[in-house]
Amino acid sequence: MSEKHERIIFLADCQSFYASVEKADHPECKDKPVAVAGSVERRSGIILAACPIAKGYGVTTAERLGEALHKCPDLVVIRPRMQHYIDVSLMITKIYEEFTDLVEIFSIDEQFLDITASLPIFGDPITIAKTIQQKVLSQTGVRVRIGISSNKILAKIATDIWAKKNESGIFTLPQAEIETLLWPQPVHKMFGVGSRMTAHFTRLGINTIGDIARTPLPRLKDKFRARFGKQSDIHAEVMWRTANGLDDSPVKPGTFVTPPKSVGHMMTLPRDYTESWEVDTVLLELTEEVCRDCRRKGYMGSVVSVSCMCSPYESPTGFSRQMKMQDPTNHTNTVIKTVRMLFYKYWDQMPVRRVGVTLSQLVDDQNYQLTLFEDQVKLRALDKATDSIKNRYGSDAIIRASSLTDAGQAKDRSLKIGGHYK
Repeated sequence: MSEKHERIIFLADCQSFYASVEKADHPECKDKPVAVAGSVERRSGIILAACPIAKGYGVTTAERLGEALHKCPDLVVIRPRMQHYIDVSLMITKIYEEFTDLVEIFSIDEQFLDITASLPIFGDPITIAKTIQQKVLSQTGVRVRIGISSNKILAKIATDIWAKKNESGIFTLPQAEIETLLWPQPVHKMFGVGSRMTAHFTRLGINTIGDIARTPLPRLKDKFRARFGKQSDIHAEVMWRTANGLDDSPVKPGTFVTPPKSVGHMMTLPRDYTESWEVDTVLLELTEEVCRDCRRKGYMGSVVSVSCMCSPYESPTGFSRQMKMQDPTNHTNTVIKTVRMLFYKYWDQMPVRRVGVTLSQLVDDQNYQLTLFEDQVKLRALDKATDSIKNRYGSDAIIRASSLTDAGQAKDRSLKIGGHYK
């Protein structure tokens, strides 16, 4: 029987991804502190990414732009271009796929690679890591840090604790050496442990990753139950397995292609909406986005959910309600009837700050119910035609007249991805 070889897994992380992409596109900023901020026009915008030079001034991700400018008055602030970052991320994925077909996207700037079968072709792991770094840097201007180990969790830890900090940007964490390398590390450095969890561990007398790993799992579960309640066993086991470097999960290409359980959109409004016609405008826009997404993915939904949060933020009111329609659909004019029914039934007339619309209980849209009162074939053909125009010329190529009023947000949202400008 042939000997089973240990897996070789990379976690490749793009350094200061958004800022690196912008510096690559703006050579004049090569030696300047650069940050990408959610709202350049307002000093209250949030820092989405900062280059190493900016970080040297103390600028950090997620802090307010005004605070960053106070630390670094010469900070070059660039508005985000989300679609461009997605395009560059996909370009980097293509580079990784030149070395292995087992590439799993973990986030826009992190990806797992299983290079076990690639070693006879491209060389040892360090050689492959260096080649990937050089290729990504030369083609995109982005520096990649790579953690190497025998499974995904240890590769991730190798990247976060060591590869991001050393000069080469590469670090190997063998399973056999976690007791000497990983266990002495403070518990806050472990993947999945934030500031709140660190405080809980401190109160439990757990200060290092080794303290978790050496605690017998039944004992750790008892400690978690005493602190978090009866439903904490899974959390305790995840923490224990992470500390012990145990992870059997494969690197799976197409992880994010799994069928969705629901399709929804939510909108925080630029101001309080107090009039019914204003709210009705955004409800229709959200419903249109949801239904268009469902059509693009090939689904219909039978359950409509509507959520709402009203001012003031200090003591908000609101609701989240759902209703099942008679038949599954992805037709906007059909879904909006249920959306309106739910919203106006539960709205307390307080100023609206945020609304959301979701379709769930999804089914394949190739099988649909014909009715006596609507020409389903004609309606589907109309939806297909309008979607085709929007796909080709932009989502604001065809908009409803109500979206041209002061309440409409469709044109502004068409310029954004994930709440940030494309």
